[in-house]
Amino acid sequence: MKHNFDQVNNRLNTYCTQWDYIQDRFNKEDLIPFSISDTDFKVPLPVYERLKNVLEHQIYGYSRWNHHDFKGSISKHFMKKFNCNIDEEWILYSPSVMYSVSLLLKLLCSDHDKVATFNPMYDAFFNVIRENNRELVKILLHEKSGKFTINFEEFEEKVKQCKVLLLCSPHNPTGRVWNESELQSIIEICQKYSVKIISDEIHSDIVFPGHKHTPILSYYLKYNEIYLVSSGSKTFNYPGLIGSYAIIPNDTINKLFIHTTRTKDFLNSVSILGMHATMVSYNECNYYVEELVEYIDKNMDYIEKFINDNFHHINFKKPDGTYLAWIDCRKMPFSSEEIQDALVNIGGIGIMKGEVYGSEKYLRLNCGCPLSKLKTGMNRFKKSIDYLYKKSSLYQ
Repeated sequence: MKHNFDQVNNRLNTYCTQWDYIQDRFNKEDLIPFSISDTDFKVPLPVYERLKNVLEHQIYGYSRWNHHDFKGSISKHFMKKFNCNIDEEWILYSPSVMYSVSLLLKLLCSDHDKVATFNPMYDAFFNVIRENNRELVKILLHEKSGKFTINFEEFEEKVKQCKVLLLCSPHNPTGRVWNESELQSIIEICQKYSVKIISDEIHSDIVFPGHKHTPILSYYLKYNEIYLVSSGSKTFNYPGLIGSYAIIPNDTINKLFIHTTRTKDFLNSVSILGMHATMVSYNECNYYVEELVEYIDKNMDYIEKFINDNFHHINFKKPDGTYLAWIDCRKMPFSSEEIQDALVNIGGIGIMKGEVYGSEKYLRLNCGCPLSKLKTGMNRFKKSIDYLYKKSSLYQ
């Protein structure tokens, strides 16, 4: 079974956040979006066929997730994909990864406690810490030749004052896939100071050749204050179906998580479609993951070559994983506002600016799309940058 990732799918007039509501982010309509991180690809055919069957039943009543079919699909996925043993009793349904993060923060620490995360970082991490009345502690990632690394002396100095480390693995927006040595150092330091770790691993399936994702729970026997949250929604492109999972080995926190969802937040039914999509995608769609990774890898190669061929003051190095290109514009003699204005008003494209994620003069470009869209977008990108240089009488 082959999936056609080159197929262009019209998402306009479907209430699509990325396409129909682009004005909310860029103050202009009719842009080609490379912004919010879902893809422009259809779900795998087995997922579609299962959803069609569920809809044809025509009864969509209260439903349960707490059964082997759902939890077993996740457990088997972790064993097959990552050789990581997950007890089904650890697995809990959640409507979204960020809901799980928010609830875990409430369960693992108290008001005004310090919570660490890296910078740059997915902006929802900053918000979830602050909005839960925790103190945000940013730990800087260091860049050299397009590669982002952790200074572990700085890491230890910062994290030792915190109750929780909120980890993104693989990392959004830089695309780093943390290697085993880095993960072991993170865990050893956190264990030394009794810092709990919440690891968001929603991008874990999209890892390019030469790199390997290791789930944080591979180290559970070494340190038991680790918690994993994830979903198939990024990989298989069904976030609108609602559904994710938290993997919580700690029995006390596990029970508190369920208690809160049922008796405080009243999430008393699973999303039927999200549950079925998860089961089918994990049980039957490994072929789709392999083809998706190959396709995104080539998209990243295209971006890297295009930037190297056309610009002297813009740098991009293909990441280890994810479908997010983190483009370095710091050497350009223009402000972030000038760059963004040209992209929107000259090129007609929407690309997220780095300041959203804590870094100045970077751009985060979602390349989870057909190559034809990416080529159009990069040509418009060049038109925008060329305009800036011509307008300023500067030349690259």
